[in-house]
Amino acid sequence: MQVDRQRVLVESIKRLLRRNAIPHLSKIVNKAHVADLTSAFRTLSISNQCRLFNLIESVEQKGILFSALDSDTFLDILEGMAVQDVVEIFEQMPTDDVADLIERMPEEKADTILEKMKQEGSEEVEGLLYYDNDTAGGIMVPDFIALREDTTAGEAIKSLQKEHVDVEMPFYLYVVDEYERLVGVSSLRQLVVVSPDKALKDFMVTDVVSVQTDMDQEEVARIVANYDILAVPVVDDKNRLVGIVTVDDVIDIIRREATEDILKMAGAGEEFVETKSIARSTRIRLPWLFVSCVGGVIAFFIIGYYEETLTDLIYLAAFIPVIMNMGGNIGTQSSSIVVRGLATGRIHTREIWSVVFKELSIGFILGSIYGSLVGIVAQFQFGVKALAFSVGIAVVSSMTIAALVGSLVPMLLARVHIDPAVASSPFVTTSIDIISVSFYFMIATALLSG
Repeated sequence: MQVDRQRVLVESIKRLLRRNAIPHLSKIVNKAHVADLTSAFRTLSISNQCRLFNLIESVEQKGILFSALDSDTFLDILEGMAVQDVVEIFEQMPTDDVADLIERMPEEKADTILEKMKQEGSEEVEGLLYYDNDTAGGIMVPDFIALREDTTAGEAIKSLQKEHVDVEMPFYLYVVDEYERLVGVSSLRQLVVVSPDKALKDFMVTDVVSVQTDMDQEEVARIVANYDILAVPVVDDKNRLVGIVTVDDVIDIIRREATEDILKMAGAGEEFVETKSIARSTRIRLPWLFVSCVGGVIAFFIIGYYEETLTDLIYLAAFIPVIMNMGGNIGTQSSSIVVRGLATGRIHTREIWSVVFKELSIGFILGSIYGSLVGIVAQFQFGVKALAFSVGIAVVSSMTIAALVGSLVPMLLARVHIDPAVASSPFVTTSIDIISVSFYFMIATALLSG
């Protein structure tokens, strides 16, 4: 249903743009949900994106759209805007979203906008830019509700009504001591059901789940998901409350990190490419495919080294694709399972040998099954027992080693704090192709040369 609604919206916008029916287009744009507009933007040229953006009347809606757009589209729209118009939009946005957008902008323009915002009394963004943008400090919202522990429930409610009406997501009320250190938390529901004269310290939860400002955003997202909370407080090295990370930001993190890992594992870079130009998409994917190219060249030289064996036993060439494919497939499966387990916290680097042994065992069992199957096919087709045995052993070796490499390399990289996603395709499959071909010809030469 949602897909159909977005498709109808996109088609309607494109049709009205072709007709230059601005009044009708304006009505549709200002009634449509921002999420649907974002989908429409991805299908339009930059000139039409700018036309559509200028038709949006609500400054707040423009800010939401800014946050939802990919970097290239955002920068293209930004290029044709006056600084004051950008500042006006940023003033209506959550500071963490503004900080994220500032990070994407050219340094000169970012400095100009920050200077203008500073003059207008908005300096929180610069505070967020102090932290790395992939840490808790970089993604936190500096707007939160924090009161002293001796404040009563009645006083807290009055404070919420008068002083904290603009807080982005008032899920929880955080309790701090006289040094602004986090000492407790209370849900808003808990606040309204207790007696108005009861102090926060008498009913607050003291076992507070919090994160440090330098914690990686993936770990923050994992904590929010594990504890099933709507926001997590961010504290500095002295346990002073400096911000919160809300669940909407966590959803964005999970989606972004998952997409990045998938693209890395597919050997397609780290960025969305479906909305980029042909030249930029080519440039992003070019270096990732270089490894596959080098691996193919190495495999070529290995096969060339055994040219004499191939000349005498030409039927060996018939089984090269199946041996390489079986090894590559199970290697990719193992690396995908391990990378996913590491990303979700279900697998830990301290379990490296148990994980590797499990995948190695699975690889050997599957290799034995398919090695026997391919060996039977070789025997049936060529009637040479030594060939059938060579092919079977090669498949077993290829799949076993592939499972070993596919599970061990991501675990080792994770242990030395390197993103394990980079160990997947094409890196794992390329190394496995080389190993598979080498083992195949060594086994075949040893068994068939005599």
